[in-house]
Amino acid sequence: MTLPYRHLRHGDLVAVIAPAGPLPPERVALVEPLFASFGLRARTYPSCHARHPQHDFLAGDDATRLADLHAAFADLGVAAVFCLRGGWGSARLLDRIDAALLRAHPKPFIGFSDITALHALLVHQGQVGFHAPMPGSNLVLDGNQADAVALFELLMRPLPAGYPFAPALAPQAWRVPGCASGILVGGNLSLVAALLGTPWAWPVQDTILFLEDVSEALYRVDRLLTQLRLAGVLAGARGFVLGSFTESADPTAVLREHLASLGKPVLTGWPAGHAVPNRALPLGAQVTLDADAGTLTLDQSVLA
Repeated sequence: MTLPYRHLRHGDLVAVIAPAGPLPPERVALVEPLFASFGLRARTYPSCHARHPQHDFLAGDDATRLADLHAAFADLGVAAVFCLRGGWGSARLLDRIDAALLRAHPKPFIGFSDITALHALLVHQGQVGFHAPMPGSNLVLDGNQADAVALFELLMRPLPAGYPFAPALAPQAWRVPGCASGILVGGNLSLVAALLGTPWAWPVQDTILFLEDVSEALYRVDRLLTQLRLAGVLAGARGFVLGSFTESADPTAVLREHLASLGKPVLTGWPAGHAVPNRALPLGAQVTLDADAGTLTLDQSVLA
């Protein structure tokens, strides 16, 4: 593992790629000014401006999106790689990604939702990425300035061992007391489940498992958690952090049923996922979860 990464500095160039879904041009046009407002230069790669010739849910064909991912990591002038948005499409690239290239040019990688699939690949390589809001969607939406400020403040400072993540939890948060340490893994529940049975399934033994999801019926949340249970994912984790579950009905009872009886610390209401606020988490980093205190603390330096 090549850690810590260098934190971002005023004037740095960052790459913005679209490994998943597309955005209309008027939304893409907001991305570079967003970064400029925080003192950074942004380069939007061809996938940000592309549409798949047959599938309107993809930002360009697989070859274009894959080439942008490789180019952004390979460019020595690029300090970090941001994903434009989620949607669907990242997993289509997994078996064609040049993992050796990504290992040879480690740098902060930022995104969430469908980007969960790419974070899983990085964690398999011992790399850390940031589950965090994305410039083409969350960060340019009206009323979301606080998430943008929080993200760039985090990325533009050192994150040493001992750094505590201690955000305000959602009012309805519940917990199972206790402490546990492990590598922070996970992301979008649907994507975590979808990767099971593939070489890129999240490592789960002795981990802290983070989960969030959006717009799922309760029976689907139950089905996905049952899949994780039957696959040994819930048994392997040492503790759990739950972000926002923005479903049509309150999933608390389903989540409690699957997690509260495991005898492991559980912390819910974490402000990360498809709701506001959506604050960054370092996937792949060694952390300690203190459910009583409501904190995640870095056990290793991530940014220097």
